[in-house]
Parts: sequence; structure tokens; C-alpha cells
Amino acid sequence: MADQEEDFSKLPFSDRFAHKNWKVRKEGYEDAAKAFEKTPDESDPIFKEFTFDSALWKGAVLDSNVAAQQEGVNALCAFLKYGGPQACTRSRNATITPLVEKGLPSVKVITKQSSLEALLLYVELDKADPILDDLLAGLSNKQPKIVASTLTALTALYHAYGVKIVEPKPALKSLPKVFGHADKNVRAEGSNLAVELYRWLREAMKPLFWEELKPVQQQDLEKLFEGVKSQPPPKQDRLQRSQQAAAAKQAATPKEELDDESQGVEEEEEVQAFDLAEPVDVLSKLPGNFQENMASAKWKDRKDALDALHEAANTPRIKDGHFDDTIAVLAKSMKDANVQVVITAAHCLDVLAKGLQRSFAKHRSRIMPPMLERLKDKKLADPLGSALDSVVASSGLSENMEDIVEFLKHKNPQVKAETLKLLIRSLRNTREAPSKEETKSIAGVATKLLTESTEATRNGGAEVLGTLMKIMGERAMAPYMDTVDNIRKDKIKEYYESAVVKAKDKPKPAPQPPKTVSASQKRPAAPGARKTAPGMKPPAKRPSTPQSEKPLTSPAPKAATGKSIPSKLSGLPKSGLAGPKSRLPGAGPVPSKLTSPRRTITPHSDEDLAPVPKLGRGLAGRPLGKPVAAATSSPPPTTHQAGPSAADIAKLEELRAEKDRLARSHEDLRADKQKLTSQIHELRNHNAQLIEDHTRDVLSIKAKETQLVRARSDAEAAESTVQRLQRENERLKRELNRAVRQSTGSPLSSATADDGMGIYRDSASSNGTRYNQHSGIERLNSSASNRRSNYLGSPSEEKENGVFTGGEKAQPPPSFREDVGSGGENVDEGGKPVENWRRATEVTNQLKARIEQMKAKQGLQRQR
Repeated sequence: MADQEEDFSKLPFSDRFAHKNWKVRKEGYEDAAKAFEKTPDESDPIFKEFTFDSALWKGAVLDSNVAAQQEGVNALCAFLKYGGPQACTRSRNATITPLVEKGLPSVKVITKQSSLEALLLYVELDKADPILDDLLAGLSNKQPKIVASTLTALTALYHAYGVKIVEPKPALKSLPKVFGHADKNVRAEGSNLAVELYRWLREAMKPLFWEELKPVQQQDLEKLFEGVKSQPPPKQDRLQRSQQAAAAKQAATPKEELDDESQGVEEEEEVQAFDLAEPVDVLSKLPGNFQENMASAKWKDRKDALDALHEAANTPRIKDGHFDDTIAVLAKSMKDANVQVVITAAHCLDVLAKGLQRSFAKHRSRIMPPMLERLKDKKLADPLGSALDSVVASSGLSENMEDIVEFLKHKNPQVKAETLKLLIRSLRNTREAPSKEETKSIAGVATKLLTESTEATRNGGAEVLGTLMKIMGERAMAPYMDTVDNIRKDKIKEYYESAVVKAKDKPKPAPQPPKTVSASQKRPAAPGARKTAPGMKPPAKRPSTPQSEKPLTSPAPKAATGKSIPSKLSGLPKSGLAGPKSRLPGAGPVPSKLTSPRRTITPHSDEDLAPVPKLGRGLAGRPLGKPVAAATSSPPPTTHQAGPSAADIAKLEELRAEKDRLARSHEDLRADKQKLTSQIHELRNHNAQLIEDHTRDVLSIKAKETQLVRARSDAEAAESTVQRLQRENERLKRELNRAVRQSTGSPLSSATADDGMGIYRDSASSNGTRYNQHSGIERLNSSASNRRSNYLGSPSEEKENGVFTGGEKAQPPPSFREDVGSGGENVDEGGKPVENWRRATEVTNQLKARIEQMKAKQGLQRQR
């Protein structure tokens, strides 16, 4: 009973934490948590005992009683929450491993949640690296439930803090081992961790572990990744203490002073595969005969060497080394006559620039001009464009701006067009806004491209200006848009609205005007100087008040006279003594010219003005006793020292606001004027276009009318020609009929008299022979024989020795006399036959013999 009635609450926490009774330990944990919550700050003495003796927390986390363990983990969370960074760094070495082995896999849900909260607090208070090392060590535990709970804790850490706080590479390298685990719960938690990492890293995570997975595992993960691809980029859910302090500072800082900084905090760059990968030594993997093969005369050897380089360099991250010789070889390959060699060299440059990143910038000047020059070949536009994008991304747009602008003026249109596309892509992808000089250079060359002859180049120039305007802003691009006509301005505006860029110009804040309060605060120091004890040395020099810091109210005349003494002689006219004939009391006549020598006058404070002696005659020798006495006897006016009043400040602010309103109104009117002017120009251009179209239509109509008149005249001429030919044809028919009637005494048949050439058509159809280019004898023979048979006698008449004996001999027509040549020479005009028909027969036989010879000759030629 005595033990039960004993009050353990008076024992120190160290004794209660180590007590053999679990109830005492449990109550000790609860009391410690309540005591931590009541502490005013981290320096409370109650934290000292637990800070120096971290074994107390190890025992609390490893408590054998599950109820006491739950309260012990809760007490640890309260200790970390209120104890600060020192509580974190002193206790984590003793508590992380027990939390992984005993707290996370606990059977009680509250203990699991408290253990996970403790791990999150450790990361919140300091850094994640020590916590991550102990958690990854838990993945090698033999118990599957510990491995699964550790993976759950890792997923929670990445979900809360992201990959910027918690390093993702160790977890990614352990995923292949997790997916090969025999327990399905471990594999399921590994899939959850992979999906969480994919939310942050996307495709950049795959090079570290993807090749070590089985195809089935890759397919399963791809299905899980599909649900994440459509989600927006994740943000950090939980902030570290340092981030919380920075956020509180930002909340207390005025917004106008925080614009640039807040933008830099909000815009986080995506994690690239380069940041996660380990550097690879590419030079050691190159074959020993690489340089020899590149110098070979055979293009196949050169391509094989470049293929070997591409295979070795195709890695996310390359270790920097002596790549000068390799880059020189690739630059030389840009001039290779074989297209395949140039394409492979471009692929090598692409992977080298991506793998070296900033280390590739020192090789840029050697490789950039040859690549831009080779853009003249259309077949190489795509591989060279990809390589150029990588080079610009690795070295920055500013470093390559000079080469790009120079090649935009190239005489080859293909080079100019591809360089223009490169500039547009670079402006879209750059994260640093161009400087004012670079903006001027880009805008100048792009404005000139707007007047090119090819439409693609003009559109490219407009797109450059629109993209640059998206980065720099409309106000910064206004001076370059004044020389552009309205039609092109509309085109540039379209590209400006549709452009997607990553960089934004962050103009420096305008310098604030000097504060008048500081000047007015410095002035009251003068009366205090008069109260200094005697014997103290006055200051050697009195700081002069700037002109801009003078008060609004004008000072009294006496005070101004007293303050003009330490000034130079050139400042005397400002004191009201500018007239050359003005006389000072007690001074001699004023000379016409100031001939006194220049004296160095040391300014003194106001209390030293009284003992100043006379300086002599002239302007500088006026007596100073009276003004000084007045200055010393009467205190300085308060209006001169206190600065502007509240009413003056309010009036000044009102005037400034009115000035701003007038400036805005002026800007609006100016914008309206520009808009109306642009509309006038557009209407004028439209009117000119309509007039041009009308003139062109009128000219076209007149040309068509002229063509129609000419066609009509040609038709009339053709019609008259046809009529004349018809009349001639009729006349020839009549002449032929008359000649036939005279020769035969009877009209021709309808088959013969249809046209003037019917005799020849009948004779040709009956004999079947044609006149050829070799000789016209066949036609002559056939026509002559047929005409003899048709016109010289009837079929019953017989011929003896080539002479007709029976019947009356017929007179052959004139056409027959022309065909037989000399055979018709003996025919008189009356048509009576007086020729020798024997001679005609001989001529005919000779012609037939000639015809046979020619046929035989033609037959031999055909056989050959």
C-alpha cells in the first residue's frame, strides 16, 4: 500500500523515464509533454536535461509497453516542437533508428502517426540528409513490415517537403531492390513511392533505375504514372523553420520591395535528369583509333568513329575533361561532304552539350559558326537545329547572341531562315531576359527582316518581335515599334499574345527621391553645437545642405546674410548685393573690378561667426558685427529648421496626385490619338488598295475588249477567205466539168465530178499505189495507165504493138498531158490526137521497168 500511495511526480524526469513501472513511465512522458508546451521559448531550463541526455528519448521510443510507448513518442514530438533546432540535433542520433524499427511498424495507429510526425519535425528543424540515411538503412531490414513502414515514411517525407529538401537519388537507386522484394506489401509501398517521386521529377527520374526493372514492372508503373501526368506540378506542403522565418519576413516587408524576390521564390525550376545522374567519364570509353578513323579518307570509317562517340556520350551527365580535340574534330566534320557524317556529328554535339551543360560553354565559340554555316543544306536542318538548341541551352542565349545576330544577316536564305527559327526557340526557352543592348540588337535585325521578300522570313521577324515583347514588355519594345506599319504591328501583336516564354524581364526599381526628413533632422543639430562646453574644438568643416533638401519656406533675410559668409566670392550676388554701385555701411567705394586675391576660407559653425575680423575693403570687407549680433542674440526661426509643415506636405502630395492623374490622362489621350492615327493609315491604305484594284480591273476590261475586237476582225477575215476559196472551188469545178464535156462530150458521173481531184482519187483507189519521197513515178504510172483506160477507148478495143486500132481515138485531158510529160507535147489546142502512141507506149514501158527496179531495191533494203 505504501508503494501505491507513493507520489512519483516529485521524482526527476530522468528517474521517471527509467522507472521499472510502466505506469510511472507513462505518467512521466505525459507530464514532460505538458511541461514542454508551457515553456516560453527554446531556452527554458527544462530542455537542458533532455538535450544532454539523449538516451532518455531512446528508451521512451523503445518502451516495451505499447501504451507507454505511445506517450513517449508524443513527448518526443512535443520536445522537438518546442525545443527548437538544438533539441533536434542532440537527439536524432539516438531516436531515428528506434523510430524506424519500433515506432513506424507499431500495432497502434497513434504511435505510427506520432513516429511519422517526429520524423517530419526532424526534417523541419534542420536538414533531411541524416534522417534519409537512417530510413534507407531500414530498407535492408529482414522484417517486411519494417521495410513497408519505412517506404511509407519516405513517401510522406517527399510528399511534405519535395525533392528540393529531401534528396531523391538515394531513394531512386533503391527502387529496383524494392520491386524485387518477395512481400507484396513492400512492392505496393514501393509503387506508391515511385508515383510520388514521379509527381516531382517526371521523366527525369527514369535514367537512374528504369533499365534495371523488368518489362512487366515498367508497364505496371507506366499505368500508375498515367494518372499523375495530368496533375499540375506539386508544391511543398510543409515548410522548414528557415523557410517559415523567410515567409514571415516577406509578409512583413512591403509588397513593392518584395516583387523581385518573391518572383524568384515562386518560380522553381524543374528537376532535370542531369541533376540526378552521376557523371560518366566519356573520354575513357572512346576507342584508341578514334582520331585515326576521323582522319580516314573513307566516309564509312569516319561515321563508325562518330557512332562510337555518340554511344559513349549518350548519358544524362558527362564528367568534364579535355574535350578540345574532340570538339575540333566535330567542328571539322561540319564541313564533311558526306551527309551521314554531318548528321552523326550533330547528334554527338547534341548529347555532349546536354551531358556537359555549363562545362560545354567554353567550346561554344569553336563549334557554333560551322554549325550555323552548314544550315544551308535543307537535309541537315533538323539534326543541326536540335544540336544548336542544346548548345544554346548549355551556354546561354547571351553568349550566342553575337553569332546568331550575325548569321541573321547571311546572304543564303536557308541559313537566315533556320537561324531565325533558332532565335525564336531560344527566346522561348531562355530563363534569363536579354539585356538592353541585346534587346536593341535583336529588335534591330528583326525589324529589318520584316521587309524581306519571302513571306516566311517576314513572319519569322514578326514572331521574334512578338516573343521579345512577351519577355521585355510592351513599354520596353515601344521605341522599336514606332517604325513598323500598322499591318505588321497587328501581326506582331498576334505573336505576342500567343507566345509562351519562361523568362520575364524584372526591371530594377526606380531610385526613390531623396528624403527631406533626413535633411530637416540634421538641421536642429546646430543649436546643440552652441551649447557645447567652452574649450571644445569646433568641427573643421560644416556639411553643406544640398539644394534639393532646402525647406519649402524661405528663410529670414538676416539668417541668409549670416550663412553667406563661408561661401566663395562667386556666391555673393545671391545674398542681395549683386549691384556693382551698392555701398556697404562703413566700407569704402566699391571698385569697378574685383581685384582682391582669392582667399581660402574655412567654413565654421554658427557659434564662430562673431569673432570673425574684417577682411579689408571691397565686397569682402563689409562689417559683420551687426548681423552676427543679431544672429547670436535671437534664436534661429523654427520654420527654417523644422522643415515643411504637415499642410505643405499634404498639399505637395495632392499636387503629385494631380500630376499623376494628368500624366495618365495624357497617356490615354496619346494612346487614343495613336489609335485614331493608325485607323486613318489603315483606311488610307485600304482606299489606295481599292483604287489600285479598280485601275487594274479597268485595264483588264480594256485589254479584253481589244482582244475581242481583234478576234472579230480575224473572224471576219477568215470568213471572207473561206468565201473566196468556196468561190474559187466552184469556179474550178465548173472549169473541170467544161473540160471534161469538151473531151468526152458527156458529163462526168457524180462519183467523178464531185471535186476537181476526183480523177486522181479514182486512179489511186483503183491501183492502190502512192507517191513516196523516193520517187513520184508510181503515181505517174498508175494515173497515166488508168486515164488511158478510162478516156482513150472502150474495153472492146484491142491494142496492137501499143497502138489502138479500133474505134475513134479519144483526146486525153490536160491533166494527163501534164503527167506523161513529153508524151503530150504533140497534141494541138483543138484536142485532136496527133501524137505518136507508140512512143507513149515505150515511155510507159520504161517507167514500169523503173518502177520494178525501185520496188526490188526497196525490198532488199527492208530485208537488210
